[in-house]
Amino acid sequence: MSIEVNLQAQGHVATVSSTLQYVNEEQGPVEALFVFPMPAEAALCHFSAKIADQEVVAEVQEKEKARELYDDSLSSGEQAFLLEESEESVDVFRLSVGCLPPGQSAAVTFVYVTELSVQADHSLRFCLPVVLNPRYSPPGASDGIVSEITPGSAQIPYSLSLTAHLSSPNPIAKVESKCPLKPVEFLNADHTQAKVSLCAGHKFDRDVELFLYYQNTHQPTAIVEAGVPTAQPGSLMGDSVVMLSLYPEFPEAVTSMVSSCGEFVFVMDRSGSMSCEMHNGLNAEERIKSARNTLLLLLKSLPMGCYFNIYGFGSHYESFFPKSVEYSQETMDQVVQRVKQMQADMGGTEILQPLKHIYSQPCIPNHPRQVFIFTDGEVGNTKDVLQLVRSNADSHRCFSFGIGEGASTALITGMAQEGSGHAQFITGADRMQSKVMQSLRYALQPAVTDIAEVWSVPEGMSVTLLSPPVKVLFNGQRALIYAQLKGKSSDSTGTLTVQYRLVDQHVTNTLSFSLNPAENTGLTIHRLAARSRIRSLEQEQQAEGDGKEELRARVVELSVQAGVSSSHTAFIAIHKGSGEAVKGPLLKRRLPGFCQCSSHSDSSTESRMPCMAPMASMLQMAPDLNLDAGKLWKMVVSKHFSQIEEPSDPLLQLISLQEASGCWKMESTLAQVFGKTIEEVTKQMPAEVEPGIWATVLALIWLHGFKMDAHDEWQFLAIKAVSWIRSRKVANLSECVLAANAVLQCQVKEEALGF
Repeated sequence: MSIEVNLQAQGHVATVSSTLQYVNEEQGPVEALFVFPMPAEAALCHFSAKIADQEVVAEVQEKEKARELYDDSLSSGEQAFLLEESEESVDVFRLSVGCLPPGQSAAVTFVYVTELSVQADHSLRFCLPVVLNPRYSPPGASDGIVSEITPGSAQIPYSLSLTAHLSSPNPIAKVESKCPLKPVEFLNADHTQAKVSLCAGHKFDRDVELFLYYQNTHQPTAIVEAGVPTAQPGSLMGDSVVMLSLYPEFPEAVTSMVSSCGEFVFVMDRSGSMSCEMHNGLNAEERIKSARNTLLLLLKSLPMGCYFNIYGFGSHYESFFPKSVEYSQETMDQVVQRVKQMQADMGGTEILQPLKHIYSQPCIPNHPRQVFIFTDGEVGNTKDVLQLVRSNADSHRCFSFGIGEGASTALITGMAQEGSGHAQFITGADRMQSKVMQSLRYALQPAVTDIAEVWSVPEGMSVTLLSPPVKVLFNGQRALIYAQLKGKSSDSTGTLTVQYRLVDQHVTNTLSFSLNPAENTGLTIHRLAARSRIRSLEQEQQAEGDGKEELRARVVELSVQAGVSSSHTAFIAIHKGSGEAVKGPLLKRRLPGFCQCSSHSDSSTESRMPCMAPMASMLQMAPDLNLDAGKLWKMVVSKHFSQIEEPSDPLLQLISLQEASGCWKMESTLAQVFGKTIEEVTKQMPAEVEPGIWATVLALIWLHGFKMDAHDEWQFLAIKAVSWIRSRKVANLSECVLAANAVLQCQVKEEALGF
């Protein structure tokens, strides 16, 4: 099978067309089934199939009706194509190609539109999901499309080609990717249009990510798109729709504030799949090891006086403390060694129960609850998890981290959206620490409250909000708003004013926009707006209460009207008169997907094991040894992980040595970080300087002198260290800084340290 992808990126949105070529190499007619990933934020808006020279364009219909039409077509020998969204997770789809004769080829094309997410370095990220790992479903969960995910490997003989055409109002600075790209080809003199392609030979062991760097990305923008002239006036597709991108910029006095209070709950995935490597390249760490190191960094970065707790989960869960405890040297010492010993040894991925337990705990007065969730996202009950987070949104903020290739975008982004937090994906050779610390920075900054949207349009017009109300704003992070513009007016300008409270200030941001429709947008904005509204209606339907059937009907109506997918509709295409009735059952073929870590099962807890061939061999020997496989697994894990490695990274070593108060002790392990002996370091210590002061100044000089490229990772450690030194009122601090620079052969100025 070959896959051809064409990407059209216009500013902050993209249209993606994917064509899959499939040939039936069997001796008889077959039904081919292919389960594949889709971005959670995408709106699937077109599906067609081409057999020989004939093209059949699919229609969106109610899902059960579409399935009946598909089955009827197959029983009569007609070729049929069904594309449907999983009811368990919006980022998984199933394509069914029915009754394809032997030797026959079919080309199926689906088109979706999606938003491009903004990254910390101001780039826009496009991700073509390729990896789809099997997902764990708790015992008793109903079967669905997610349960049909078929493990594959990067060695499957599929080919992928991708070409991206970029267009932006501002010049395109560069395009980067973790996958090999051909050189960027600029199509005009001002560099506002460009073309770039993926190099041949892509291995299906990673998603394809493009990072687009535009000039002046962080400018508020508004795009108005005209409705369809033939659509019913007053309907979503008949009226104009506006998409507004907001970028709140907070005063530096606010962004530099670091809260000293809060309850921080860290939830760590310890399922078997977390033993897989972060990527398939050289020197790849296990997911659980990278997560351990990151958790250690987080613990060291917390402010004194806050509260914290740590949960590990798999098929069951456990917490370090019965309830959150105050952060101190004593409590940190209690957890550091346990964190270093955490392994991926707890079976399946059941995140629902630990979250229920966390939400059942009473909140601590004056300490806002912040939940940090680390997972590879391999769960089968995504919508149940999101509903739980949504129902407890008033009591916490949720910061989620998808670890490794193939993490569910529906789960990771969904938890952050429902919990008014921020989502991060750590893939390839990304350092988890820098991304997690960005989220900690958001968590420690004052929260925006009392957010309100006020629209102003000319007389004769009105606004209907299509996206959920804005619940959270972070400094410099984009907020997207969709709205339907009803009516007409001779005036050509509208405004949106966003009001909110930040600390003790009332803040107002106003964006004026032209009501004149933009050109060459197609129906991209309408489809993204319809997707947003459909997701909101589906969430309302999932909540307990009456009116579920009415909400379902509204979802189906809007999905059919806009031509975009939903959990209650499907795309159906039938090639009429294309065959004769098939005698006997139709041969089914499930096409394997692309899986980075396929060594676990979605129905067994003990079988979710690390990808280690020797272990697999031992388990095959279990019956001959008259041993229970589960017990043998635990024996192997115990032996394999009996020795916990200390961090080999000097930065991680330094972090692990810092005290909760922010200081360092003068000891040989600290001197080793600096590449010195304890004697070399102590003999140059200025007179009348405490060893702790000397050690802490040395650590700060070393960080500023050798690790500025990782400043985002250690900035909170440095803030604590500086605060501790200030509290000691050191008389000869300048002399101490000069001496430390001499020892480490650095030239860090005292003012750069923040004293």
